[in-house]
Amino acid sequence: MEVRRLDLLRELAERGSVTAVAEATGRTPSAVSQQLKVLEREAGMPLTQRVGRGIQLTSAGHALARSAAEVAVAIERATALWDEFRNHPSGEVTLLTFPTVGAALLPSVLGDLAAVAGLVVRANDLDPELDEFADLTNDFDIVLAHAMPGELPWGGRGLLVSPLLTEPLDIGLPADHRLAGRSHLTPEDVVDEEWLSVPEGFPFERILHAIEQQAGRRLHVAQRFSDMRIIEAFIEAGLGIALVPRYTSGPVPPGMVLKPLRGVTSVRQIVALARPDVAQRLAVRTVLDVLGARAARLGAAAD
Repeated sequence: MEVRRLDLLRELAERGSVTAVAEATGRTPSAVSQQLKVLEREAGMPLTQRVGRGIQLTSAGHALARSAAEVAVAIERATALWDEFRNHPSGEVTLLTFPTVGAALLPSVLGDLAAVAGLVVRANDLDPELDEFADLTNDFDIVLAHAMPGELPWGGRGLLVSPLLTEPLDIGLPADHRLAGRSHLTPEDVVDEEWLSVPEGFPFERILHAIEQQAGRRLHVAQRFSDMRIIEAFIEAGLGIALVPRYTSGPVPPGMVLKPLRGVTSVRQIVALARPDVAQRLAVRTVLDVLGARAARLGAAAD
């Protein structure tokens, strides 16, 4: 069986439609369908079946798609061994970050990697919902993601998960707030405050629910923003309080103070996600190593 056709089957398993595979691989849908038909003849059994206006993999198709992933890993591993022999982690690595960690981490990471001849990192930013991070590994070599402890939205996907940082989420208060002098805060202290939060479905929302459960009453969210800079500006203006990342939100503005929250788990896990075949590439592993080292420095410097 031809490796490129096997890879199309794996893409279909990941992306769910021929149209999506065509867009991702730079082919027409008819060309993708034709290659899948050839693969089906080579396999000697149906690999797809029509459901409504689309198609889905048969059990044989799923089995072969898993084999295709193993083949891809083996090919990338062989290429990586050759790169290691030459001591040359060259090539382009695409990386997707969410905004706060991108601002805090990537400038130093790219500065370190500038010394590696032939290695190019193309970085983009996006602030997706929790369950979208895993899907983005189909389009980027490395995806920086975050989740609350105990949540595994990328579980069962076979992805390489590289832990980078466990980051406390503090309570951001106006500097002249009545609670600003406290050493720490509890759910009872903050549940009745005017809150600023992230859009519903974003990871921080779970901590707000934990505050409500611990305090025994609902809190009021006045405004929702995905940009932490806007949230911090609203805090400084005295328009509410919010959860603020301790390490990655940047220098604390002069009109704001951060206070640890006790009584509920108020941290997030920051990780790097990659498909297992992609993670075999020496260039990708080199970027992951530098990300891990810089994340460790960031946490140590802030504590």
